[in-house]
Amino acid sequence: MTGTTTPAGATLTKDQMAARVAADIPAGAYVNLGIGLPTLVGDHLPPGSGVTLHTENGMLGMGPRPAPDDVDPELINAGKVPVTELPGASYFHQADSFAMMRGGHIDVCVLGAFQVSVRGDLANWSTGAPDAIPAVGGAMDLAVGARRTVVMMSLLTKEGGPKLVGDCTLPLTGLACVSRVYTDRAVLDVGPGCDPDGRAVVVERFGVSHAELEELLGLALGGAS
Repeated sequence: MTGTTTPAGATLTKDQMAARVAADIPAGAYVNLGIGLPTLVGDHLPPGSGVTLHTENGMLGMGPRPAPDDVDPELINAGKVPVTELPGASYFHQADSFAMMRGGHIDVCVLGAFQVSVRGDLANWSTGAPDAIPAVGGAMDLAVGARRTVVMMSLLTKEGGPKLVGDCTLPLTGLACVSRVYTDRAVLDVGPGCDPDGRAVVVERFGVSHAELEELLGLALGGAS
């Protein structure tokens, strides 16, 4: 799929990003979806996939978001967003939930991020601003405890700066823990062993050329151009 493009200027919507992430989740996987954008992935998992969603506040077997009239205030994920339960759903203490995360029992976690480096370093719990409220939650445990950690985020900040960077400048969540980044403009592989020259590698592009992507990020990128 390297080098695949969408029409010029056609970047992905949030739901299209979520669908793209969902398409890569293996059938039967146990998956944790981080706060924010990643929660949308649950709405795009195909019926019969056998994927089981986990949330660190103590639930296995989450379903998609409920209709407004079907919200149960006692059924929420770690981001306090209402969810549904699927047949066979189970509930447990938060300590047991973190033991699942730390013990390598989560196959895939999908996290949001402020920055990801080409080495797979992750910064997603604080902007570093003096008035920022730290919000690490279970991200550190998930980033290093899950068998595969991927990130779903916009490629650029609201100010137009890159979020995929050579070196993270924000407080780190984990080192060399991210293997793939899904954005509105591209899907890129990162981390150790990804590229012999230490570059991020373009898997797919959406509405931008390879050269334009390099210009936006200020990075040399691997993958077919």
